Amino acid sequence: MSLFLRLLFRNKLAGLGAVVLGVIVLLALLTPILPLHPPNATNTASRFLRPLSEGHLLGTDHLGRDLLSRLLWGTRLSLAVGFAAALVAGLVGAAIGVMAGYFGGRTDNVTMRGVDMLMAFPYILLALAIVAVLGPGLLNALIAVAVVNIPFFARNIRGVTVGIAHREFIDAAKLAGMGHTRILLTEVVPNIVPVVVIAMSTTIGWMILETAGLSFLGLGSQPPQADLGSMLGEARSALITAPHTSIVPGVMILLIVMSVNLLGDGIRDALDPRLRSGALARPMATTRVERAQTPAPKGEGLLSIDELETQFHVGPRVYKAVNKVSLELRPGECLGLIGESGSGKSVTALSVMGLVASPPGVITGGAVRLEGQDLIGAPYEVLRSLRGRKVAYIFQDPLATLHPLYRIGDQLTEAIRVHEPVSHAEAHRRAVRLLEDVRIPNAAARINAFPHELSGGMRQRVGIAMALANDPDIIIADEPTTALDVTVQAQILALLDDLRRSRSLAILFIMHDFGVVGQLCDRVAVMYGGRIVEAGPTAEVLAAPAHPYTKRLISCVPELGGGRRVLAAIPGLPPAVDRLPDGCAFAPRCDKAQPDCRRGEIELEGRARKVRCLYPEGAS
Repeated sequence: MSLFLRLLFRNKLAGLGAVVLGVIVLLALLTPILPLHPPNATNTASRFLRPLSEGHLLGTDHLGRDLLSRLLWGTRLSLAVGFAAALVAGLVGAAIGVMAGYFGGRTDNVTMRGVDMLMAFPYILLALAIVAVLGPGLLNALIAVAVVNIPFFARNIRGVTVGIAHREFIDAAKLAGMGHTRILLTEVVPNIVPVVVIAMSTTIGWMILETAGLSFLGLGSQPPQADLGSMLGEARSALITAPHTSIVPGVMILLIVMSVNLLGDGIRDALDPRLRSGALARPMATTRVERAQTPAPKGEGLLSIDELETQFHVGPRVYKAVNKVSLELRPGECLGLIGESGSGKSVTALSVMGLVASPPGVITGGAVRLEGQDLIGAPYEVLRSLRGRKVAYIFQDPLATLHPLYRIGDQLTEAIRVHEPVSHAEAHRRAVRLLEDVRIPNAAARINAFPHELSGGMRQRVGIAMALANDPDIIIADEPTTALDVTVQAQILALLDDLRRSRSLAILFIMHDFGVVGQLCDRVAVMYGGRIVEAGPTAEVLAAPAHPYTKRLISCVPELGGGRRVLAAIPGLPPAVDRLPDGCAFAPRCDKAQPDCRRGEIELEGRARKVRCLYPEGAS
């Protein structure tokens, strides 16, 4: 609950809405015990008294009734009707949507066609028709407002349920012998409750407005009973002579609806697990930079990363994803960056061109120099001109990288024309040649295919073609073969190696498999806990690993024809980067750790072969 409130009030507008609505609800709850005039007591001798009159803080209406008393009692009634209508519509609509989405088939068709018929009528006309049949009255207005909003909930919840009903955990529950009722109550409903709460929180204000509209037309609360809509309806005849009688309930309706809507947006953000990182705003175009100083250049490579630090600021926590990483990539070289998941490899790669999402990502130190030009903190226009033209990326999942609604040819031509002023026809010809370069058969026909029409290996080849579209100097390949089978993986690796040699590309190859790195990379850098723990020529590191972590990683790689041997996993888990231990981060999992390994800073030492360890392998 405390986490929910922190996330809610982190959105300042949502916090303001919560405070305003809380004050209004508190006043409504205290109304029966407040020293107020009777709300229906008339006194024609005191008609249309102005606000701040003696005994009448907000004045009186056309019958001399105290406006403050009627406002608070009317607010109490309007809030009760709005919340009740939202609750009824949400529960009934959710039940309909869950049943239709879960059972599907004829149940879904019949139910949703009925919902479509209700949605075909303008909602206010449908509400008027319901009230006309049932008769005027606040209860009937509540029923009408709830009924016209049931289709909204039913359609939204049905869409969510359809996505859940075909998930693997539902199939597992069926295989375990659970009945439909138990699956619905224990597996489906808990997953749609946040959606229902969010939908209700964002529609309560609209339902209060609808109820007020019916009362304004004389179809809701009946005299002498007051709600905000009926107060507006009674005051419209005196709008010119006594405008305060309209302004008072109008301002209250405005405050209620605005605060409910702002609070609903905050609840949606706080309950959405994708936004719990605190990223309640649209990500910035480039990663935010909070760098105290710029380190002096240390390398002379095509790409030089010096003491790079990238963090994620999530509430009070600071996750040090990349901690003083230094790398150098030379022209035509393939550098392998290897480590377990969560070691900081991908964040390092994304930091090069300012692609780490902000918030919550922040670059807090170091420099990234491309041909001597520091990219950290560079203007967005500079980074945009370099992305794809000088430095290109090949991502892990091509199905998520490629736009599902555009043909691959359109995406390739767009990548070309963003950086070069060529005609569409010329860009199309170059796109076909790119597909031929990455060995896609029948490229002229395949260029008109959508991503879902291609296999995983073909989509990855398209991703490589897009990276090559503007003949970049550097390609950053972030685990491009992880989701592929072994045969296709070998083909992609051979293709990347051939392209590197034919085009003199420099490749930063991110991987967690030493077997793959050994085939492709000239040098390798091993990351653990956001830091480089060992670096050097690939052949030397594979033959004689110096850091215990590197040795344990290599021992996990099976050797074809090497006989039977134990492939022991590394004990323990990688460290949490928001609570990194003192000294060596690998010490809790290392069988060679000594007391001094857990104290002080351990430097990365060496020239061609570098290692961050006090007791390296092979040392006497």
